[in-house]
Amino acid sequence: MSLQDRLAHEGYAVETAEDGENGLKKATREAFDLVLLDLMLPKKSGFEVLREMRRRGVETPTLVLTARGQLLDKVLGFKLGADDYLVKPFEPEELLARIEARLRRSTEAPLSTAPESYRFGSVHADFRKTEVKKDGQPVELSAMELMLLRYFVGHRGQTLSREELLKAVWGYDHPPTTRTVDVHVASLRRKLERSPRHPEYVLTIHRLGYKFVG
Repeated sequence: MSLQDRLAHEGYAVETAEDGENGLKKATREAFDLVLLDLMLPKKSGFEVLREMRRRGVETPTLVLTARGQLLDKVLGFKLGADDYLVKPFEPEELLARIEARLRRSTEAPLSTAPESYRFGSVHADFRKTEVKKDGQPVELSAMELMLLRYFVGHRGQTLSREELLKAVWGYDHPPTTRTVDVHVASLRRKLERSPRHPEYVLTIHRLGYKFVG
């Protein structure tokens, strides 16, 4: 079973690139929760891809996979912005554990990771003042709607499950079966999207949850 097949079997949505140039294009143009980066790539090495990603401000967590286990290679990888480093050959279980740990750290950031204010489209949210405006006009959001929006902004580009949102925003230790998240997302879309039926910012990720792409 290939690595791609194994990850898909574990429930991850996986996209691949056949060389460094295409990998860089995808990493800088699309939002991912994690990048698995091989150093030995045609057209552009993994080091070059990582350097250019960080230069362009792409902060997606990156786990480097390589047969090059020398200390200097590891040091260079971390200096360029790698978040983790796994040397081949490795057991699939170890890779899966590293992926889970990396994603867990990415989603455990508190609400305070959101900026004090944020603009997307015609919307301006000032979280410090608890004010939201659309086209310059005030928008009335409930406290939970505002907290949900702030969590989305603080985790923009990430796919967030309903269970995570219930834990992080509502504070449930053991999330119940409820449509609370769906109801609040629908309300945010109705108040902030240009076309709630065709949202541009709070997207539904089929069978996984939601993603904010403002």
